[in-house]
Amino acid sequence: MAHPLSGANIGTLVKVAGRSGLPEKTGEGAMIALAALGRWPFSAAEKLIMESRLPALDAMPPPVFILGHWRSGTTHLYNIMCQSGAWGFVPPVATGLPWDLFGLARVFNPLLERALPEHRYIDNIPVNPDSPQEDEIAIANMSEASFYHGIYFPRAFAQNVGRGLFFDGCTAAEIRGWRRRFAYFLRKLYLHQGEKPLLIKNPVYTGRFAMLREMFPSAKFIHIHRNPYDVFVSMRNFYAKLLKQFALQSYDHVDIDETVLSVYDRMMRAYEADAAAVPSGQLVELCYDDLDADPMAAVQACYAGLALPGFEAAKPHFERYLASVATFEKNRFDYSDEAAAKVEARLGYFIEKWGYARPGAKTADAPGGDGV
Repeated sequence: MAHPLSGANIGTLVKVAGRSGLPEKTGEGAMIALAALGRWPFSAAEKLIMESRLPALDAMPPPVFILGHWRSGTTHLYNIMCQSGAWGFVPPVATGLPWDLFGLARVFNPLLERALPEHRYIDNIPVNPDSPQEDEIAIANMSEASFYHGIYFPRAFAQNVGRGLFFDGCTAAEIRGWRRRFAYFLRKLYLHQGEKPLLIKNPVYTGRFAMLREMFPSAKFIHIHRNPYDVFVSMRNFYAKLLKQFALQSYDHVDIDETVLSVYDRMMRAYEADAAAVPSGQLVELCYDDLDADPMAAVQACYAGLALPGFEAAKPHFERYLASVATFEKNRFDYSDEAAAKVEARLGYFIEKWGYARPGAKTADAPGGDGV
């Protein structure tokens, strides 16, 4: 179970490898394939047994989705809100074994817990057995349309990222298949989490806002944004570390800077277009700087803006968690004139929209002036 793709089903592996080529790391590739083959009868049995026990999507409470480009503070907000105990969320075991959540996962959970890294690969955020996770690794184990397949199979990096983020080149049947798998995962997760309303965090969904609203008309959303300069330099580290850790093929050809800039622009423009039609009370906009400066006030504003119950009862839990991470050291990255110029040339629209400035520059207004 060393590689996240060890929790995938055979069909997903065949489709992704057929499009992207076989792993060049043959040992890891063989272990992933053996894991899928070994789990297949158990995964199939679980699907047959659980299908009749799972609720329909429209019988579940409307989920709350945390949106925002990677490295914009989505994880920090997710970790805080999950402390309330009122939300169902994605635990590590669900990302690793989404097909086997009620069967093999219970057997292997102690092994999975021991295999967890002390910190996330991309930053210093601690990981433990009940740490909330984004669901994209789980989706990559269930569907060939996932952003992470660009990381795992970078020989077809651009194609896999385009399919996984924007469904580029996907047929209507493939998109319907993704929706079925996504719904199946959420239905299982809801039951696994004690039938609590789900709180889901995944940057990928920032570019699928309209689809989420179609699937969950009563869902509520929090979108968090951060200075694009900070996002850009942090995303360089994000890709470099994930590719080094999880790529099964060579990735020297991957243009990380171009990927970050083009994905950011396309994703945020899609989000902006979709957000224009969201009724009042279903969407809160949050600036990372506000969350960083006063997290309790930011979370309270999210609760108030979405009319979510339970803030006062959860407040002591939030305070304890925030005290526990008070000494957390963020990643620090150097800025160059070259990097800043790239951001200004490609993402100037968003810098101006949210009132940001090049780090270190003095402005009349505080960055992210729209606040919460």
